Formats: sequence, C-alpha cells, structure tokens
Amino acid sequence: MKAKPKDVAEPGSKTVKSRAPIKRPMKKAPQRLPRAERQARVLEKAAEYFAEHGLNAQTRAIAEACGVSQRLLYSLFPSKAALIDEVYKREIVGTFKAIWFVQLKDRSVPLESRLNTFYREYYETLLTRQWLRLFLYSSLEDLQLAPAYTNAVVTHALEIIVTETAHELGCGVPADPAHLTEVGWLLHGAVSHLAIRRRIYSNDNTTPVDAVIAMQVRAFLTSVPALLPALAGSRA
Repeated sequence: MKAKPKDVAEPGSKTVKSRAPIKRPMKKAPQRLPRAERQARVLEKAAEYFAEHGLNAQTRAIAEACGVSQRLLYSLFPSKAALIDEVYKREIVGTFKAIWFVQLKDRSVPLESRLNTFYREYYETLLTRQWLRLFLYSSLEDLQLAPAYTNAVVTHALEIIVTETAHELGCGVPADPAHLTEVGWLLHGAVSHLAIRRRIYSNDNTTPVDAVIAMQVRAFLTSVPALLPALAGSRA
C-alpha cells in the first residue's frame, strides 16, 4: 500500500495544512557597560551610601549598595581611599560652577543682586542634603577633603565677594588675607548654616529661603563698612 502524500485529505475530510515552525526571539546577551559609565554609576551610588552611613563602611557593604561585586569594585577603584577621593571630586568640588566667579565680578550688575543670585544658586545647587552630609562626614573623619575644598574654592569666592563689596561701598580691602576671609565668612557662613538648619536639623521655619538669603545679604552689606579699612585719602 502506497503512503499518502502529506497534506492530502481523506474524502469528506478537511484539508490540513502543515504548520511552519514557530520562530522564537533570540535572547540578547546582556551588554557590558563601558568602564567610564560603570564607574559613574558606582560613584553615584557610593555617594548616596556614604552620605547616609558615613565613610567607615567595609568595601563589601559599599559594593552591595552599588550593585556590584567586591571584585568589580576593586577593578574600578584600586582602594576604598581612591573611591572616596573620586566621590569627593565628583560630588563636592564638581558641583561648584566656575561661572559663578565670573558673575560675581560682573560690575554691570548691582552688587546686592549679584550676591543674591550667587547664594540662591549656591544654596539650591550645591548645599544639598547629600552634599552637606558628605562634607560633614569627611570633616569628622579628619580627612583633608573639607579643608581642600575650602582652600581651593571657598576662599577664592570670599576674596572676590569682599573685594567687590569694598569697591561698591568705597572702602579699602584688608591687607591681611585672613582678615579679608573672615569678613567674607560673615555672609558665607550664614548661608551655609541656613542650609544646615533646613536640610540637616530639619528646621521647619516657613520663611522662604530666598527671603532669608536676601536678609543675610542686606545685613552683610550694612555691616561691612564698619569692618573694612577706609581708603587712603578718604575721611574716617
């Protein structure tokens, strides 16, 4: 008896078509992130972890928080100290905008307006809860991160602020750099402590931040003439 050809129906039966094999989608192999991108992600997570838990954590806990193995963490950063240093560069120094120096020196804009603009942006952009906690933790650990930032960035900003204020008010600039810096800290310290009160101490004062900064700037400009030397040849 001959075999019947495929797909030939029996008399009175329905034709049965052969089904084509179902093509299943191929699973894509997970892509490996470029090294620079992986480092950036680890630094972001490490910054969050350090800000909440301090800098004393073991690398195993840090790696787990960053979603990588301890071995991979060490392949990206040779040591915990190197990781902390990179977090500092990214999260502490890296958030300061160099354009602020230029804007503070722009004498086409009234000084009070310059100071208000700078400190509003400084408060919102830089003095975040995470930034403040990282900065305070590094200080408590006696690391040189906080002094390095202050010496490299803040001191320069204070020199500009006091020099511009002296020019605006017709005063002299203190010859002693330490004295000059302390005058600048009267305003800078007030704004920094405002951020600490609101974002670390959870102070619930409802006065808008912009209004508080404006008060601090006005108080600074009012008090400075009594703190700066008179210009040579001017009347005391």
